[in-house]
Amino acid sequence: MSLYDRRTLILSLAALPLAGCGYAPAHAPGGRAAGLHGSVGAEAPTDRQGYDLVERLEQRLGRAAAPRWLLAYRIETMPVGAGITRTGAITRYTLTGNATYRLTESATGAEVTAGRVEGFTSWSAAGSTVATLAAEQDAHRRLMHILADQIVTRLTAAGME
Repeated sequence: MSLYDRRTLILSLAALPLAGCGYAPAHAPGGRAAGLHGSVGAEAPTDRQGYDLVERLEQRLGRAAAPRWLLAYRIETMPVGAGITRTGAITRYTLTGNATYRLTESATGAEVTAGRVEGFTSWSAAGSTVATLAAEQDAHRRLMHILADQIVTRLTAAGME
């Protein structure tokens, strides 16, 4: 048996268990999340964190002109000093946060799904004041992306059709 034939045989055998499991990509046409794309409208952001969260949700789900679903959310964050020198200066911060969300049908107002997602990130405060502020802003943006990605994952699992 040639090397090429062996590879073909091994790959065919490896893919065999997936053939009968009903696997289908969630975001493919007709997939579990097909009803989400361009159909979810998030409430208008009131601050920078909300803006970053909604921006990421729209990147992942598309912007809805006439949303079928409305997404309400509440964000909470807390920076905590993580690296402290002998003199008490904080050199590293950890930013923890969570977002509670509620998806409702826009026509009826009926709740479809709700939940809470959590995440964390960090930044260094060892540089100049400008560098530290830029790193902090970037950490907040990264955390909002983490929370938005988790919300999209939960909505996908809920399977809106």
